[in-house]
Amino acid sequence: MNGLKLDRRHVNSLLAALPFASLPAIAQRRKDTVVLAMVLEPPSLDPTTASSAAIGEIVHYNILAGLTKIAVDGAVQPLLAESWQVSDDGKSYLFRLREGVKFSDGAAFDAQTVKFSFDRARAPDSTNKAKKAVFDNITTVDVIDARTVRLTLTDADALLPFRLGENTAVILHPSTAAGAGTQPVGTGPFKLESWNKGSAVTLVKSDNHRHAAQIALRRATFRFINEPAAQVAALLAGDVDAMPRFGAPQSLQQFRRNPRFVVETGFTAGKGILAINNRKPPLNDVRVRRALAHAIDRQAFIDGALEGLARPIGSHFAPTDEGYLDLSKTLPYDPPRARALLKEAGISTPLNLTLTLPPPQYARVGGEIIAAQLAKVGINAKIENVEWAAWLGGAFKGNFDLTVILHVEPLDYVRAYTDPGYYFGYDSATFRGLVATMAKSRDAAERRRLWQQVQRQLATDAVNVYIWNPSQVAVFRKGLRGLWNSSPIFANDLAAVSWQGTS
Repeated sequence: MNGLKLDRRHVNSLLAALPFASLPAIAQRRKDTVVLAMVLEPPSLDPTTASSAAIGEIVHYNILAGLTKIAVDGAVQPLLAESWQVSDDGKSYLFRLREGVKFSDGAAFDAQTVKFSFDRARAPDSTNKAKKAVFDNITTVDVIDARTVRLTLTDADALLPFRLGENTAVILHPSTAAGAGTQPVGTGPFKLESWNKGSAVTLVKSDNHRHAAQIALRRATFRFINEPAAQVAALLAGDVDAMPRFGAPQSLQQFRRNPRFVVETGFTAGKGILAINNRKPPLNDVRVRRALAHAIDRQAFIDGALEGLARPIGSHFAPTDEGYLDLSKTLPYDPPRARALLKEAGISTPLNLTLTLPPPQYARVGGEIIAAQLAKVGINAKIENVEWAAWLGGAFKGNFDLTVILHVEPLDYVRAYTDPGYYFGYDSATFRGLVATMAKSRDAAERRRLWQQVQRQLATDAVNVYIWNPSQVAVFRKGLRGLWNSSPIFANDLAAVSWQGTS
């Protein structure tokens, strides 16, 4: 009996040890899921019809792809098009499409789908964000054969390959394009698994992608966490693996000191502005707008709201833009000059305005700094904190006085400043003429001159108060590889992401 009991104890010990004995084999499985945190939830998953950088963070290059790709260093690369040729006059682009591309539902990608997407984008009733800047300039989209498509332009556009790498030019599935806002179907390496509104979007690898075997991630989840303290807590608790665009710069030091995390800093094409409603008196007076610019200490804003992780700007262009001019001293911080301009414009102080602030910390914290600075020159900026949907439905529709917002799309000056219907309502025939002349010019020297004049025009017209170009700060768990550490556009290229070592 005693021997039997001893054997049973041995058996029980062996059974209890089995899970631990098998751990080395289990640990050889490489981790294939990732959870990323984002500040804002997108209003839609269709980047061709909705204005939110958060859409691109989820779907661009993951679910939806275009003919070209803008790499992390800003270079334009082939994507769905394997090559292209440009005519001597710059008005015709011939694209050779990649072979073997399929949508995630198995449908074939070909020249007809390109024609469908681009004709949709340039249709009279199109709401595509790039319609005016890109698609209105396309005269025809011609299918040469299944793998060849020609775009004929009204005016030459040397930037077209770059523009076609932005999320406004992704190729949509002809059968599902109408529902792309909630169920996008694309040619990317991932497909939508679920969207839990208010919480997260989850993607899973598409077995129909031509490089599916090379994609390391099986599943990726994007969680929406707009409170800085909650972002920090989620990272420290391991609830999220990374935040590619970290929203709590005041907490960076604790992650730099923590061996479980990596912190990387890169560049962006962003332009942070105090946007001004140019339609509303007295803000339609350039003297008042210039007074606002002179009232703002850009560096104090950058130090106070962004922990110094940005550069001052003076026009709606980023230092990453070719031919960039540093115009941050055009309307420098000068409170006495601000007060003098208000008096010159006949403004009795205090001037009462509303300052509408969306959720990101740059706006909520930065807005407090701006309000304090404006108060010193006799402008009472009443702060109104709103959620993102309310900002899109209010300020972005033109219902505001002042608002703090970060424009992240590169070279978005055409859409933002040649359309008087855009939310801040800039209406300048002079500026539109400069842009139109530059678009048509084939002379390099003239284009450089006009490009500089375009930048100076926005600065001197003080359309908005141009404050900062943000650095990108990424915080992620040690072992995670491939996340972008810069943002020439807002995207997270998950096809390049993997875990080093084992889980």
